[in-house]
Amino acid sequence: MMMNARRLAPLLAGLLLMPVAVSAAAAPPAPHLEKAVLAGGCFWGMEAVFEKLRGVREVVAGYSGGSKVTAHYEIVSTGMTGHAESVEISFDPAQISYARILQVYFTVAHDPTELNRQGPDEGTQYRSEIFYTDDAQRKTAEAAIAALAAHHVYSAPIVTKVEAFSAFYPAEAYHQHYADLHPDNPYIASVDEPKLVALREKFPALLKR
Repeated sequence: MMMNARRLAPLLAGLLLMPVAVSAAAAPPAPHLEKAVLAGGCFWGMEAVFEKLRGVREVVAGYSGGSKVTAHYEIVSTGMTGHAESVEISFDPAQISYARILQVYFTVAHDPTELNRQGPDEGTQYRSEIFYTDDAQRKTAEAAIAALAAHHVYSAPIVTKVEAFSAFYPAEAYHQHYADLHPDNPYIASVDEPKLVALREKFPALLKR
């Protein structure tokens, strides 16, 4: 026998008030991030270059190669701490590889033939150095340097050091994103802006949209 509309209405109302179990859609897994720690002169320009790359989630300017107690700009600037001005790059290897990061490092981020200096900056704190975090990074770095040397990409020898990573210490807050915050600074305009121009010209497909 069919139920009439008057009896069906309250039944439907009751059903609508009943709690319904809703299966939540699975959240997409967080990307697996890796880190690269590189030194190549003043960290302002290094940071400005790498933070433009697609797949790079964060770049922090800081110090690597020395102890925590000396990881302060005024002390590092003496060139006697063992530290190099460095950047810590957090990247998604599904979007950009460590080898590609090194390609940008050697091609536009700095000059790997300058020993303990970069442009107008002189001292061991401005040296060219790769701090590898595992054996795979070490092999990739050594292979990149060997390939550049074999193909005579530079007229002078590559002096980039390849050393095991020990620790990274973020620099003072006013150093972070310095190039972006101070584009009119004469140093940024003359030393770092040309790196960004070269990045846009040589690696347009790698840039964030």
